[in-house]
Amino acid sequence: MLFKHAVNFIFDKLAKELPKRLSYHNVDHVQDVYTAAERIGRQEGVADAGMELLLTAAAFHDSGFIKGAKGHEEESCRIARAILPGFEYSIADIETICGLIMTTKIPQSPKNHLEEILADADLDYLGRDDFWITGDKLYHELLTSGAVGNEDDWNRIQVKFMESHHYFTKTSVSLRQSTKEQNLEQVKAKLNA
Repeated sequence: MLFKHAVNFIFDKLAKELPKRLSYHNVDHVQDVYTAAERIGRQEGVADAGMELLLTAAAFHDSGFIKGAKGHEEESCRIARAILPGFEYSIADIETICGLIMTTKIPQSPKNHLEEILADADLDYLGRDDFWITGDKLYHELLTSGAVGNEDDWNRIQVKFMESHHYFTKTSVSLRQSTKEQNLEQVKAKLNA
């Protein structure tokens, strides 16, 4: 596998082709998920071969937003299947990567350890101190697309989502759960204000 070349290729493609109106699902988000997946993967003891598959999936996971939000995970897999053979990825590796990409679909339902790691990496921000900054980017993206009407709608969605969400890996539970609960309480307080 020409891992680094494949990752560089997709980051370049995303930078050029993702719609500029995407304030959340952009290259910064993909880089954030990639970094979180690498950190969680290392702490979870993922070996090099597994790490390359995990990080390839992280890099490709939202590439489908080039075409649009609806069904973007399936489109991300289509893009991965079209591009990765040119970087010497086997069919089996590509199918593993597509399984990883599909686990980021909400509601998340990972079936193995690597999928748990990518699921946690994709929503890592829920339990971080930059929750409000990152969440604001998603709110504005959804507002622009008409998916939410106002900030109260958004906060109700966030409360429902965060109450049903849980981290899968020991690393994320340890590092992110407590802050996620604090962030959830602050969103509830905004709704009740």
